[in-house]
Amino acid sequence: MENYANAKLLEEKVFKDPVHRYVHVRDQVIWDLIGTKEFQRLRRIRQLGTTYLVFHGAEHSRFNHSLGVYEIVRRITDDIFRGRPEWDEGERLLILCAALLHDLGHGPFSHAFENVFQTDHEYFTRQILLGETEVNGVLKRVSEQFPEMVAQVIEKKYPNELVVSLISSQIDADRMDYLQRDAYYTGVSYGHFDMERILRVMRPRNGQVLIKSSGMHAVEDYIMSRYQMYLQVYFHPVSRSAEVLLNNILKRVKQLNEENYPFIVEPVHFKAFFENNINLDDYLALDEYILLTYFQYWTKEQDSILSDLCTRFMNRKLLGYVNLNPEEEPERFRRLKELLEAAGVNTEYYFYHDCTSDLPYDFYRPGKETTRLPIFLLMPNGEIRELSQESLIVDSIAGRIKTDHKVYYPKEILQNPSVDSELKKELQKVLFS
Repeated sequence: MENYANAKLLEEKVFKDPVHRYVHVRDQVIWDLIGTKEFQRLRRIRQLGTTYLVFHGAEHSRFNHSLGVYEIVRRITDDIFRGRPEWDEGERLLILCAALLHDLGHGPFSHAFENVFQTDHEYFTRQILLGETEVNGVLKRVSEQFPEMVAQVIEKKYPNELVVSLISSQIDADRMDYLQRDAYYTGVSYGHFDMERILRVMRPRNGQVLIKSSGMHAVEDYIMSRYQMYLQVYFHPVSRSAEVLLNNILKRVKQLNEENYPFIVEPVHFKAFFENNINLDDYLALDEYILLTYFQYWTKEQDSILSDLCTRFMNRKLLGYVNLNPEEEPERFRRLKELLEAAGVNTEYYFYHDCTSDLPYDFYRPGKETTRLPIFLLMPNGEIRELSQESLIVDSIAGRIKTDHKVYYPKEILQNPSVDSELKKELQKVLFS
């Protein structure tokens, strides 16, 4: 067992990567994990879900991202932390495996799928690590306890917080990879920052990662990159429109199944999800290729709602949207729904309020459930200071949640000749007031 944990490949393997140039693999355990069917499945799960319908280059997968997170952690442990007394070299393989496998349980179009079928990708990550899987078989060759240790790191329950912080903190390998990778594939400039500088100024201290104060401006750039990426890419209203359709397709299929609707193409891959009796094999059998195949078939279904929703999604005929917060404008929201129903719109499937929010940087606030450890700077005199205490830029956004409300509706209703012209005028008034 011990020999396997330390086993190296006879020749280093590399993956050509557009973000990090190369991903280097020398450990036999890492190479074997990459070759498992559970990890290869991540090739068929997009990193950004429906965002490819807005940014056509965003076809990259969670496989790409997972390799990227691994590579950043490998560089930190092998180049930055090695030889430092605060770093335990015996935990190197553990954090490399956790970095590689942290997204293992994501399902197709993660968030919409989870909303409808009440699944949890973190739960399934654990099941893959500890169940009868190829991944578990590789990890157990290291030791019987090793799969559980990897799971604890990913779940943020591992006792050494320094290890956890490398893949789950406010400045971790996960965020550093997805910001750069998502920026590269969407073609935007917002997500780029000086990662090389940040890595060079990282220091392990007192169970956490500190940043030398000389690297503060690179960290400011990183924080602002995250801020901009959420506003311009992750919160993009058109991508969210596609996710609304996706959510309602799955919701409609679930309802039709409960009504014993005679599908032309039976949703056999969904049966366990309908019955809320999902085992790991059922979960792993679903990927985005399979969902899209069903959606293409369902464009021909007799049920007009399912057929229309699938046609819209497959042909990018998305819903329109308007800025509207129902809590701030309840009467406007009620009136809009009322008018759409009068125009013949099924508001259960074609009227949807979506709210999304992000906290780009938080500081330590005792007693808050959502508190995450902030970023600490190591000052020249050895003092440790929280980032927003030193940075005016970060202080200006620290603790401020960015929230965006949209209401989605079928925009073509305003051009529908069968809808009364006075009703259209009233609709326009409510929509654009």
